[in-house]
Amino acid sequence: MVIVSTYFIKRRFKSLVLTVVMIMTGLGGAGVGVFPETTGVIHVIVSMITFVFAGLSAIAFAYKVQKAPLSYFSVLLGVMTLVALGLFVSGSYLGLGPGGMERMIAYPALIWGVGSGAGLMFSEK
Repeated sequence: MVIVSTYFIKRRFKSLVLTVVMIMTGLGGAGVGVFPETTGVIHVIVSMITFVFAGLSAIAFAYKVQKAPLSYFSVLLGVMTLVALGLFVSGSYLGLGPGGMERMIAYPALIWGVGSGAGLMFSEK
C-alpha cells in the first residue's frame, strides 16, 4: 500500500526525493513480510531499509507536503524513528530490551503514516 500511495503522492506533489524514499520504505516493508525474522541476515537488511527510509520519508513529507504545525510532528516522528534505530543498532536499549526498542523504532513511523494519510484525506488541496 505504501508503493501504491506513493504513485498518487508523486502525481500530486511531483517530488523525486519523496517518491524515492517512500518507494524504498514500501519495498523494505514488503521485504520484511517476505523474509521473516527466522531468515536471518536478509531480514535485518530489509528491516534496516524499511526503518531508515520510513524516518527519511516522514522528514521529506514534512518539507514537501505538510504545513506547520503538522510538519513539525512529521519531522519529530521521523527523527524519533532514526534515533531509536541508531540506539537499537548500537545495543543501547534504554532498559526496554530489544523488543521494546524495536517498538520505539516502529511506532513513530506507523503513527506518522496513519496521521499523514488522514491529513491528506482532509486537506483542501
